[in-house]
Amino acid sequence: MTSSPQKHRRLLQRMVCALYVTVVIGTSEPAANSCTAPHISSCKECLKQGAECGWCFQEGFLDGAPVSERCDLISNLEKKGCALDFIERPSVKVVVDASTSSTQVTPRDVTVQLWPGREASFVLQVRQLERYPVDMYYLVDVSASMQDNLDKLKTVGIALSEKMKEHSTDFKVGFGSFVDKPVSPYINVHPSKIDNPCSDYDIQCRPAHGFIHVLSLTDNITEFTRVVHEQHISGNMDTPEGGFDAMLQAAVCQNHIGWRSEAKHLLLMMTDQPSHLALDSKLAGIVVPHDGNCHLEDNTYTQSAYMEHPTIGQLADKLLENSVHSIFAVEELQYKWYEDLIPLMPGTFVGKLQPKASNLKDLVVQAYKRLLSDVEVQILVQNQVQKLAVNITALCPGGNPVPGHNKCSNVKPNETVFFNITIGMRECGNQGEAVDFLIKPVGFNESTRVKVQTACACQCTGPGAPSSGRCWNERSPQDCRSSETGSCTCEQGGEEGGLGESCRLDDTQPACSGRGSCLCGRCVCARSSLGLVFGKYCEMDNFSCSYHRGLLCGGHGQCVLGECRCASGWEGESCSCPTSTEPCMPTGSGVCSGKGRCVCGRCQCEDPRRSGRFCEVCPMCNNPCETNWKCVQCHLSSDFSEVKATQCNATCFPMVHYIDDISESRSETSKYCLYPTSENCHYRFQMDSMFGGKQIHIIRYPECLSEQQYFPTFTAVFLITIALGLMLILILKYILARKNRRRDVSSDAVNDVSPKDMSYLPTMNEKTITYRRDRPVEMRIHVHKMPLNEIWQCEKDDLYDRAFIHH
Repeated sequence: MTSSPQKHRRLLQRMVCALYVTVVIGTSEPAANSCTAPHISSCKECLKQGAECGWCFQEGFLDGAPVSERCDLISNLEKKGCALDFIERPSVKVVVDASTSSTQVTPRDVTVQLWPGREASFVLQVRQLERYPVDMYYLVDVSASMQDNLDKLKTVGIALSEKMKEHSTDFKVGFGSFVDKPVSPYINVHPSKIDNPCSDYDIQCRPAHGFIHVLSLTDNITEFTRVVHEQHISGNMDTPEGGFDAMLQAAVCQNHIGWRSEAKHLLLMMTDQPSHLALDSKLAGIVVPHDGNCHLEDNTYTQSAYMEHPTIGQLADKLLENSVHSIFAVEELQYKWYEDLIPLMPGTFVGKLQPKASNLKDLVVQAYKRLLSDVEVQILVQNQVQKLAVNITALCPGGNPVPGHNKCSNVKPNETVFFNITIGMRECGNQGEAVDFLIKPVGFNESTRVKVQTACACQCTGPGAPSSGRCWNERSPQDCRSSETGSCTCEQGGEEGGLGESCRLDDTQPACSGRGSCLCGRCVCARSSLGLVFGKYCEMDNFSCSYHRGLLCGGHGQCVLGECRCASGWEGESCSCPTSTEPCMPTGSGVCSGKGRCVCGRCQCEDPRRSGRFCEVCPMCNNPCETNWKCVQCHLSSDFSEVKATQCNATCFPMVHYIDDISESRSETSKYCLYPTSENCHYRFQMDSMFGGKQIHIIRYPECLSEQQYFPTFTAVFLITIALGLMLILILKYILARKNRRRDVSSDAVNDVSPKDMSYLPTMNEKTITYRRDRPVEMRIHVHKMPLNEIWQCEKDDLYDRAFIHH
């Protein structure tokens, strides 16, 4: 017995493939349509469902159906018959005000109208100028440990001014000092220590202070040097200093400091210690959060002992809001502490201050170059910006856009950086409510103001809007019937359930077509598990008519009382056939080349010999046989009487004769033509002198067998073939049987009998044969190995007979 293991392998592969397809198809589900829900009763509720939803406010749309049917995907509403001009949809509008001139940031004002779930985008351009006016304010820690650095600052002013002139021709400097909050436990509050914190060291120090503004921004370097020379150190008790308190005051007190709107603002803080953070103030019993405002009186910070230190986020916002770059010039031991602030404070640079501030000049120039080459934008929160989602993508010069990245480095002067700003609305506020925020490049004195207008109410206006401006979400009879009371009051009187004539399609139809109830003179269609019933008389539905390509009435008509009423330009049972003949008209020719008719946008050729898209193909046309075809057809469609033959000859140019045998034709140059009469049958006719001949000879009998003639012949041939096959099988079987019997008897029966058992040797006429074996015959089974990876492959061809098993 021989079997085929590769057949089984192929079958297993197909089963695996079928299982895979079943799993894929079974687990794939169509996406849910969030726009269709029975509870939706108004345009506003509809549009809140999602950005893809629309509300049809067309009068008479789906009369009799629940009002929730007016809400659907915009594409579905169009298929249901709602004109696009009557669909209220979430709109997005971006208006850019180009009237405000700008040299660095464009545009300056943007107005956006958004719906929840929708997004709007615009491009922000930031241009880095080659030279800026520079305002630099020195904020110096004057605690006792900073004595050497303060001495160095007294001599560096003029040198730094000369160095900065290489980068700016308009350079101004200012000065302020800080120590710490003048309260315990930050300072020693003993009366002898308040006026002179250094009294134990026989040194005269100035009292501790939170922040003192000493010199407003000026281009008089001599005045700056004089002021620095007059500074004296102070002292406090703990290690951290009040640097963040002083930085915030220097940033927000613009009038005191003298920051210029057109200049780059650099705030240089020199210290050798970390700064106090917001919660540290509670050690002194100060629990009032910082309000972020300026509190300078007589150039002294007055709220140092009453307000907490600002938070890092609060300080970063104030620096950004006032376009201030901060530079931390700190000693090496504190470098890591300030370096960790860089991600939290945009527009910040940290430099290591060498002993006695010997590298202060180079540090400032390096920081200025670095800060100027970085272009970064930040969002300044105004009001309710949490309702929005703002995404920034930077397109740096010579680089690719990086989503979510809001910074470009190594920007050269006069280069422009582009930022794609995408705004999305998370939730809907009050109608007409505006959300404002600023997009500000760090360190720039220009910004972009964005005003987002929430549009959460339906206007139901447009080219196709009704004169009343209604969105058609008022209370309907359907709502009356489904209300708690179960009744409604008819506006024009009458009984609620009266079956008036206004609810009948015609006199032959029942009220509301028998598929609804007449309430207050209007039909309220019944709900059906099969689909939607609608129409003024409930005569329409979306399930009882013919479908084409999965669409009711082919998507080109309405289903009315079980029949498709096609829209203009369509016809057919399922409105799937266009009435236009344009698809059947080749260029420069008539409909179907004049050889057929246009049916459902396709040509149907009248002549069976023709084919092609426009019936333009006919290889059998225009030859001598075809020229005389109609003449032959006339004769074959009539009786063989002489009278009718004469009539046919009168309509034909040549003369036609009937013959019983083709040999009766005497023309040596004649050729045969075939004329089909039915399936498997044809007449043969012959023309004398085929090209231009005058006579046609038709054989009287078609060359085919009738069914009665053909069937006995076929049956006889079939039976003879079967009989011969059976005889051949029997002969082969007999020959093989005799051959096997002789071999088995000679090899097993005779050879295994000893001489003394010869008396038991069976005779030739005995039919019983005894077989004996000394040991069982070894059976070898060979199975082809099957690669593991082959079982997972699916192939089209069936290879059942390629492998085998021997038993």
